[in-house]
Amino acid sequence: MSDVVYDRHEVRRARYAVAAVFTVHGAVTGSFATRVPWVQEHAHLSAGELGFALAFTAFGASCAMPLAGRISHRFGSRTALRGLIAMWTLSLILPALAPNLLTLCLAMFVYGASAGMADVAMNALGVEIEHRLDKSIMSGLHGMWSAGALIGSAGGTLAAHLGADARVHFALAAATLTALGLLSCTWVLDLQPAEDEEPPPRFALPPRSALLIGAVGFCAVFAEGASLDWSAVFLRDQLDTSAALAAACTTGFMLTMAVARLVGDAVVNRFGAVRTVRAGGVLAVLGGLLIVVAGEPVVAMGGFALLGLGIAVVVPLCFAAAGHSGPNPSQAIAGVATITYTSGLIAPGLIGGVAQATSLVVSFVLVTVLAGGLAAFAGVLRTGERNRPKVSPPSAAVPDPRP
Repeated sequence: MSDVVYDRHEVRRARYAVAAVFTVHGAVTGSFATRVPWVQEHAHLSAGELGFALAFTAFGASCAMPLAGRISHRFGSRTALRGLIAMWTLSLILPALAPNLLTLCLAMFVYGASAGMADVAMNALGVEIEHRLDKSIMSGLHGMWSAGALIGSAGGTLAAHLGADARVHFALAAATLTALGLLSCTWVLDLQPAEDEEPPPRFALPPRSALLIGAVGFCAVFAEGASLDWSAVFLRDQLDTSAALAAACTTGFMLTMAVARLVGDAVVNRFGAVRTVRAGGVLAVLGGLLIVVAGEPVVAMGGFALLGLGIAVVVPLCFAAAGHSGPNPSQAIAGVATITYTSGLIAPGLIGGVAQATSLVVSFVLVTVLAGGLAAFAGVLRTGERNRPKVSPPSAAVPDPRP
């Protein structure tokens, strides 16, 4: 990148602007998630057909994420993020317009591709701000994403309660979130490539360091996906709770993760990424064990809360470590994001398959074992900490640290 100079105030303002973009991104996801039953009914799909269509979200994201670095190089970071976040917010409209399985698959592919490219671009900017501030901010940014998802899901829940047509709901939400996203992009860092800088390849395998970091993220996202999709089912089927209490368990898990991410940066700045993830892995294992042995709903709910607390900051730290691990942050982040998206895709189905063959308790034994991988392999995040450059004192202008 070119040697763009920003003072400390501008960098802090860019941090808040990117946080707002993360919130908008999460709000789109939360808005869509609450209206999936409407989309299923509108397209006349069975549960299996719906699952097949939703898989195209991860497929689209995995195909498109490597393009984000090329787009940022071509247009600059601010213009690229502005276009990608608008594409993502407007793609919310598409699923509600799909009348059948084929059109919904196409809609979800575009929806996922837009989500993935915007995800990589905003995470790359978040890593850049970490470079300039020389402190952890990625956990807080992902906490804002979780907060946005909760806000979007609250709005979607209200729309569903009022019986609103999802086409109207999504159109209004998309218009509002597009305006907020574009406004927020006004203050993000505007990084331009140096004149002699080669553009990144359109598609390239991620570096080996990103693969190792992505494996840690895989464990965390697997536990997250399993808990989000199966925690309510676990309480209902294994512990015979009411539907309301089962739903409250899932909501509690989401809230735990959101709060932990919002306060996680202070922990990371105090203890470092490696020790934070190792401690989180221990908490996640304890939570998984409580779930497995639970005989009462309160024990299982406590287990899910501990699991959420333990894995909350892992994915943000994986993105940060990938961005700090080499000269091409977007490519490394795209590699880690692809691995984590894949984990989120396979986790719910694999948990269901294991439960069908054995029991849901055995499924969460698998989750607990993978959570143990966080503690065992957290050391791979040390690469990002080692390569993080030191920056100038707060009173000085902060140049771009990359050549």
